[in-house]
Amino acid sequence: MATIRLGDKAPDFTADSSMGTINLYDYLGDSWGILFSHPADFTPVCTTELGTASKFKDEFDKRNVKMLALSVDGAASHAEWIKDINEVQNTTVNFPIIADEDKKVSYLYDMIHPNADNNLTVRSVFIIAPDKSVKLTLTYPASTGRNFYELLRVIDSLQLTANHKVATPANWEHGKDVVVSPAISTADAKEMFSKGVTEVKPYLRMTPDPTA
Repeated sequence: MATIRLGDKAPDFTADSSMGTINLYDYLGDSWGILFSHPADFTPVCTTELGTASKFKDEFDKRNVKMLALSVDGAASHAEWIKDINEVQNTTVNFPIIADEDKKVSYLYDMIHPNADNNLTVRSVFIIAPDKSVKLTLTYPASTGRNFYELLRVIDSLQLTANHKVATPANWEHGKDVVVSPAISTADAKEMFSKGVTEVKPYLRMTPDPTA
């Protein structure tokens, strides 16, 4: 079981799911992807997370991000659990949940942390770029539900910085000012960014979001 680091290629896999057999690379195609694990079916925090994720699907779709969840229970269990999620969260689960009963994918992605629990996956998040490289990893304990607004914010940052020579500052949200890459001189930045550049310090230059 290898630790997956930023920039590594996301390991491919084929597994059963709530929507039939899924091959990761085929499923993602040329899209971005978000893979997130859940400790088990019929657990309270996961039920709220999957309901929330379903309500956010349109936002992920706008960003060309395909969603994929995982739990260590089987597809039949997932089908019954989805009924509960749809009922109590007033939604429709609209993306696949991987059935990982043999924990093959969980071990492939280092989602089992024995000092937390030997059998259940932690709440892992992997954001995968179209070239299948891992751009972000997050690990939450089983007791803490994820913030899907933060996941969208991170994706906005990853997609912006992949296409423009900028970085995003603390608490950045789409449309707010961004940081000019340190590799670019201020003179070059002023030519490159038509909306203007503000030099706060020689190493800290701000420019309006080029996509806003």
